[in-house]
Amino acid sequence: MDLTQAVLEHPYLVLGPLVLLEGPAATITAGTLVAAGAAKFWPIWLIVVLAEVFGDTLLYLIGRAARRPWVAARLRKLKLARLAEVPLPRLVITAKIVDVLALPAFVWAGLQRISYRRFAAWVGATAAVRGLLLIGLGALLGTQLSGLLALPGGIFLLTGAVAVPVFAFHLAMKRYHQRKGTSLMRIPDEAP
Repeated sequence: MDLTQAVLEHPYLVLGPLVLLEGPAATITAGTLVAAGAAKFWPIWLIVVLAEVFGDTLLYLIGRAARRPWVAARLRKLKLARLAEVPLPRLVITAKIVDVLALPAFVWAGLQRISYRRFAAWVGATAAVRGLLLIGLGALLGTQLSGLLALPGGIFLLTGAVAVPVFAFHLAMKRYHQRKGTSLMRIPDEAP
């Protein structure tokens, strides 16, 4: 059985692991499946949100279990040592917008012993909004890209058509972030 056929017949089984591996591209691809009529919106959205919360929770738990000096030294090398000063809502929203920040940001949240209930509430809310936006974007693109599903190996073509621009955006944001330091999470100066 071709992988494209497997995805079209069982999109709900394949989506969760794909979102864990590459969230934005998999979510946009899922939106194209919704637009093509191969999947229903609400189950796809629920799977996306749960997979994102699960993945972010794993990063948070790594931070909770890590030895502080070793991880803190690695984060200093990434020039993200000021993450502790960033308010949690800004930290989570920025990490959800720019995926390359999720790993250090959510590990740092765990290191700082931020309440999991508070962390999960912010991650869940932002994952829900992000899922809606990316599935919607995929549905808009789906009208143009759903023809790729009819080709042999079409799921690879569809994923590539979605993943390449998403990867290029992430790469550009990573390079921008490395040049500018933590400017995406700038902390306002306190008044004297």
